[in-house]
Amino acid sequence: MGTFLFLKGTEVSRSIKETMIKNIAALNSSGISPSMAIVRVGEKGSDLSYERSIIKSCESVGVFAKLIVLPEAAEQNDLEEIISELNQDKSIHGILVFMPLPEGFDNARIRKMISPEKDIDGMTDSSIAAVFSGVGFGFAPCTAQAVVEILKFYNFELSGARVCILGRSLVVGRPLSMLLLKENATVTICHSKTLNSDKIARESDILIVATGKMKSVGKDFFADGQVIVDVGIHFDSDGKMCGDVDISAAEDVTAAITPVPGGVGSVTTAVLISHVVNAAMQKM
Repeated sequence: MGTFLFLKGTEVSRSIKETMIKNIAALNSSGISPSMAIVRVGEKGSDLSYERSIIKSCESVGVFAKLIVLPEAAEQNDLEEIISELNQDKSIHGILVFMPLPEGFDNARIRKMISPEKDIDGMTDSSIAAVFSGVGFGFAPCTAQAVVEILKFYNFELSGARVCILGRSLVVGRPLSMLLLKENATVTICHSKTLNSDKIARESDILIVATGKMKSVGKDFFADGQVIVDVGIHFDSDGKMCGDVDISAAEDVTAAITPVPGGVGSVTTAVLISHVVNAAMQKM
């Protein structure tokens, strides 16, 4: 394999947690215990895996996680009542609802119900508006922010950098473009209808891959010395975790790259918990 610098998420997460621990100590001295509510409907495997990761991270820094589970057969009203109660509960600083919800639930309505100041996953219209306008208070979607945290931790110069993002979702691609513009990067978003996206990708200093398709990006997209961030999480036919990037195709390219697993995903969880702490600090 080529000379890669693996941009390991564990180091970034550790740095984020160190800052969190200091802030939590300040909160505790003021009588505030940062707390979040995790709301899950059903028993989807990916939700359970993320849930375990969040609870473990919360325990490691001293954030309380309240778990609320509804059966898949629950009704929209049941979930809406829980969200309303959590919005009013002053001891809860952040609310996370696992999306997408099972069939029959109105995802958009639930997103809109969450109080913006408790929207630690950046799902509400108010949060998105704040990220795009730079005005008002709102947390960025955690995965988008995790990408920026990784690039800044490893000291990659973002100001003036040419960044190509493959993917235009409202969870990663679009909000990430706003976060990078704030860092004075020059950003191009490519999507399924973009012509010559491989050529555009090769011309970038930093390539961020969020296609949502397993190993969909190969050597035609890479350039020597490029920094590659792989946002994807999939499981191949052998049950092995992999990303949107075909990493074997990058063997001859000298680059820095985030591994899967151990890259963006681990930082995403740390960012989520940091949002809980920051939401609690707003109450100070």
